[in-house]
Order: sequence, then C-alpha cells, then structure tokens
Amino acid sequence: MQLQVLEKAYEARNKKVNKIEKVKDLKNPIQAFQKIAQYAKEGYDSIPDEDKKYFLKCFGIFDKDGQTPKQFMMRVRVAGGHLSAVQARKIGEIAKEFGQDYIDITTRAQIELRFLNIENMPAILAGLDSVGLTSYQTGVDNFRNIVTDPLDKDGFDNILPSYNLLKKIEKTFLKNPDWISTLPRKFNTGITGSLANRCNVFGHDCSLVLAQKDGVYGYNMFLGGRVGIIAKDADIFLSNEEEVLKAYGALIEIFKKYGFRDNRNKNRLHFLIEAVGISEISAAIRKIAGINFNTAGETMTQMNPVDSEHGKIQLRNGSFGIQVIVPSGIFAGSDLIKVAELSQVHGNGEIRFSVEQNIYILGVKDTTGFLQDSFFTKYKNINTPYFNNLVACAGTKHCAFGVIENKEDAIEMAEYLSTKVPLESGRVRMYWSACVKGCGTHEIGDIGFEGCKAKVNGQTEDGVHITIGGKIVSEGKNGYTVIKSAPLKFSKYFVETLMLEYKKLRLKNESFEKFHDRVLSQYSHAYIGFYMQLQAYLRTKNIDINLNINKIKKTGNNEEFELFELGRKIYFALCKQEPYTAYSRFTNENPREKLMPLNKLVSNIDKNIALLVFKMLDVEAKRAVVFSELLPLISL
Repeated sequence: MQLQVLEKAYEARNKKVNKIEKVKDLKNPIQAFQKIAQYAKEGYDSIPDEDKKYFLKCFGIFDKDGQTPKQFMMRVRVAGGHLSAVQARKIGEIAKEFGQDYIDITTRAQIELRFLNIENMPAILAGLDSVGLTSYQTGVDNFRNIVTDPLDKDGFDNILPSYNLLKKIEKTFLKNPDWISTLPRKFNTGITGSLANRCNVFGHDCSLVLAQKDGVYGYNMFLGGRVGIIAKDADIFLSNEEEVLKAYGALIEIFKKYGFRDNRNKNRLHFLIEAVGISEISAAIRKIAGINFNTAGETMTQMNPVDSEHGKIQLRNGSFGIQVIVPSGIFAGSDLIKVAELSQVHGNGEIRFSVEQNIYILGVKDTTGFLQDSFFTKYKNINTPYFNNLVACAGTKHCAFGVIENKEDAIEMAEYLSTKVPLESGRVRMYWSACVKGCGTHEIGDIGFEGCKAKVNGQTEDGVHITIGGKIVSEGKNGYTVIKSAPLKFSKYFVETLMLEYKKLRLKNESFEKFHDRVLSQYSHAYIGFYMQLQAYLRTKNIDINLNINKIKKTGNNEEFELFELGRKIYFALCKQEPYTAYSRFTNENPREKLMPLNKLVSNIDKNIALLVFKMLDVEAKRAVVFSELLPLISL
C-alpha cells in the first residue's frame, strides 16, 4: 500500500520532466569525464555546452565563465571534513600552482579551488587521486559530501564514532555509475554520534542523529531537511551499522525511483515527503529494507558546542584540538600547507574542517608553544566571538546566483562589531547567504542575513533580510525575519543594537541563543526589528535616551501595545511628562488634540523622532504601520 501512494504521487508530478532531465538523456556523465584530457589539449572552446553546464559538474568541475572567463571552480570532496596533513599539503600545492593560491572552505566542510584552467585539469585530478581525494559527485543531482562531527571519536562528548560508518555509506554510491547523476536532485546527508551538534545535523535530506532507546545507543533518522527547512522525525531508530546501511539504501532507492523530476525548484526529498507524508516514507523504508525498524528513541544530540568560545578543546587522549578561525572560509593554498606543517610538527597529522568554515588541528600537546606560531597572527584562535561562528557563502564574486558580495560583507560586519561592541566571551552565530538559495544556512543562525535588493532614497542598493532566533540543537529551528530589505550599508548599525543589548543584559557566559530565548522571544518580531532601527538612528543623531529592549512590559507579542509603550517611554524621556493619563490612551478617552506634539515641548528636537513618536501615540494612527515606516523615513 505504501508503494502505491508513492507511485500515485510520482505519476501526478512527472507527466512532464524538466529540461535538465532531458540533458541527462544525451549521454552518460562518464563520457564527459573521460574526455577531460582531450579538452585539456584542445582548449576551453572545444568543450560542448552540455558538458560545461551539466555533465562536468557531476565531477565537481564548474564552468565559471560568468565570473572568471574560461576558468573553472573545482569542489573537492572531504568526507566528514576529515583530512590528513599529507592530503592538506597536496590541496595547498594544487591551489598554489594552478588556482592563484585561493581556497574556499565550504559549509559542507570541504574545499573549493578556483581560477582553474582546463589545460591543467588532468594534473589537478591526478594530484588529488594520488592522496586518495576526489571531486566526484560534488555537484548537481548527486550525493553531496557527507558531514559529521569534526571531533568524531576524539571528543569527550562523542558516544558513537561515526566516521567509519560515514565511509561505508559513501562507498555505496561514490564512483558508482548507477548513482552518478541518476537522482532527481541533490541529496545531502549528515551523521553524528556526539552530544554536541558540530555539523548542523538537522538540516539535511537524511540526518542520522545520536539517540538512545531501551539502553541502546544508535541513530534517529530525520528526513527532508534542506535550506530553510529542518528535517522531520521519521520515527525510525537504527541500532547498529547494518540497520543504518539498510535504511539508507532503502531511502535512496525511494528517492531515485519516486522523486519528482518536473520542477527543479521542488524536486528535493522534502517535496516528496510533503506530498505523501513522513509516515508513508517511513513505512516504505521499512518495506523496501525488509526490516521493521524500531520507532524513534530519545534524541541525544542537544548541546551547543562550546569549542569556539575557548579556541581549544581537550580530546580523549589528553591532547587538544585547536581551532583556527577562517573568516568567511576564505583561505589560501600556502596557508593550508602551513596548517599541514603545523599538524605534523605539533599535532598528530590530522586536520578537520567544520561546517562553520573553520579548521581544527588535532593532537596538539604543547598548546602554549603552538599558539605562539606567527600563523596565529593572521588567523585568530580565541576571543573573537563575532568571527568564531561566522559563515558566508560564495557571493557575487564567485556565484552567478549571488545578489550581494557576501563574504567581505560578513567580515566587515564582524570587524565593525568587534570594534563597537567588543566581547571577551560569548557565542554569536552570524550566518550569511548571498541570495534566497541560502547556501550560507542563514535561517538557522542566531542572526541570519539573506542577500536582496533594497531602496535608499529611491535608488536600488544591496540589502539583506535580517533574521534572528535560528537553532541547531533540539531538532533545530529556523529563525524569523525582523527586518526585510535592510540596506546593507545600514545593517551593521541595526545589528549593533542587538549586540549592545546582548552585552548589557546577558547573564554570565550566556550565548546569544539563550539570550534570545530568555529576552527577545518575549516580544513580537516587528517590535524587535523596529527597536533595532530606532536605536541605530538615535545613536547616529547623538540622541541619548536610556532604553533597554526588555523595559517594555511583557505583552504577549501585542504589537500595538509594544509600540505604544515604547512611544510613551521616549516621550517621557524627552519632555519629562506623560503624553496621556495612565493608560486611558487605549480606551480612546483622550481626544487626539490632547496629545501635545514633542516639537512644541522640546526645542530643537529631531523632526523625524518628533513625527515618529506622535504616530506611535496618536489616537487615530494605525500604530502597527509605524513599524514599517522607520526605515524609509531615515537616512543614517
């Protein structure tokens, strides 16, 4: 019965396939890959369009002619972000020799090399292969790099070492012709056996998460995550590696056979689940696997990792994992060679990339001597809360979909906040995506930024939608928008407001996520966004009004009352009298003319503030509308 439901959904959505599915019919992707040596001899212009636009992407080779004419980007698969010093050195050498010494660390804990010429591609691929690395299946409709805890097996909070299981899962599809470009859309997988969530594990098509049932440790299966969507609980507990492999195999067979192939924007596993329901998918997994898997256990991965707050973390063997902060993931081949050297001299030769685009060097015993190396004057290790958990996707410089530059924007924001609101400790996850595709996972950030366009004095400029409240623990949670289409040049002032409140009101060692839950979650989304803008404006105009975001009475997210209360406080602060008697304002007992405008009470008052406060308190004004009026009213 379960398969009949899937068949019906498939038939309803696949009467007409998208153009990429038609491209797939032109050839086997391997045919394009086998011609790389020929293309290298004959040059860029000899490569057929279908190979540039699709087939070479199956092997991680992306034509970037729109950004860097006749050059390519290559995505190197780094399983679980685990890399040896030998492999790291080789990648660094390739970047130096062939890619202008440039490297990006990605949000899937892997590497992207840029500025590559087709003439050098055979040598690059051979170099990677010589150290056991590959670029296979890192693009388009394939299984993308599987992520896991970078401290897997070494961390004290790791219960089930998962890297070896990850490699077994990977072996089922990697370089397997049956699985190269045969999926309806890309497929992301995350697996962790740790209590702390160091790999954003709830945001994947298939998420395997540490759990316990009846005294047995295993994995709960969550399905259908994607950018902006947290995976759903499939109510399946997998108690051993064999069960994981069986369940995973059944799942990918389901997606391959029944996944939608019409609208590429709606072809991820999430949409199949949406069409038939998670219970139908779970039942089909059990049926195809031939195992009546146990129902879900207790999810154990519920902690925020604290490594980044200290810059190092003790490992099981008594040595340390040292974190290297790489702002926006922008790195260099020469620096990766240096990391390999440091790892071999001071550590155990093991290097890890994180989904937050940073690096761990494992096995360090003498941390004091290690951290004195000049390398750490360029890449910080501790006491940089605005950089520790900073994430940014490629942006306009390297991605055709980008709306804003993004990487440098993220760095500029972090530098500004470090100067204006310095924090000696704390955890603030700022995640940046250059467009709606959300490759920077902005919706699960403490503070998220999605690139867009904004209007400033009638002119279109770069902007961001600002979100807050995202979570990566307790089965994850997406943030909510507090300011839409904020001009990018103003956004740092708005976020400064939040950071000032965080610094002033937080409890000892309180992360921004916990601060949000304790303070900010008590107020409406519109009020928080309005307050961010208002305080930014007051600071730039040197108007000193002592306001705290939590001084407004708890209102149950009543926007009208929040705005009125804020207006009263500003009015009283400026002219030392109440605009109305007590709260009779809400009974409409006071006619409009009894509200004395501020500009008649306070000389030389800022005209925008006078008008704004009048609207916030005016009997006849639609006060909720005021929330959206501040941004176009001011010019910081």
